[in-house]
Amino acid sequence: MGFAAFGGQKYLNLETFKKSGQGVKTPVWFAAEPSAALDSEDAKLYVYTIGVSGKVKRIRNNPRVNVAPCDMRGRLRGKWVPARAEILAGTEAQQGMQLLNKKYAPWKQLLDFFAMFRKRDRTVFVIRPN
Repeated sequence: MGFAAFGGQKYLNLETFKKSGQGVKTPVWFAAEPSAALDSEDAKLYVYTIGVSGKVKRIRNNPRVNVAPCDMRGRLRGKWVPARAEILAGTEAQQGMQLLNKKYAPWKQLLDFFAMFRKRDRTVFVIRPN
C-alpha cells in the first residue's frame, strides 16, 4: 500500500506520540522522493519543522508515526497509514529541503526568509511506510 494516497496532495496529517502514548496530530507540508513510487516500500516523504519543535522531541523518543492526507486545517482526506520517522542530517536533509523548496515555491522561501531573522534552525525528517 505505501503512500499511494498522498499523490497530488499538499498536506499530510502527522500523528506523533508522547511518552504517555497520547497522539498529537499536526498538518504539515511534505514532499515525496521522486525516485521511488509512492505505493512501494521504498517510498519516502520529507517534512521539515523548527528544530526544537514538539514533533522533533516526540520522534526522537518514538519513531512510530501515523500519517494521512489532509487539508491545511488537518481535516482528513484519506485513511491513516502507520509509518516511521527518522530525523535527517547532511546530504539527505539537504535533498529533502530541496524537494520541499521546489514543491512549495515561493511560499516556503518566504517563510524561510522570515525565519532567518528569528534565528530558527530547521529540522528535516523522512517518513517511511511500515
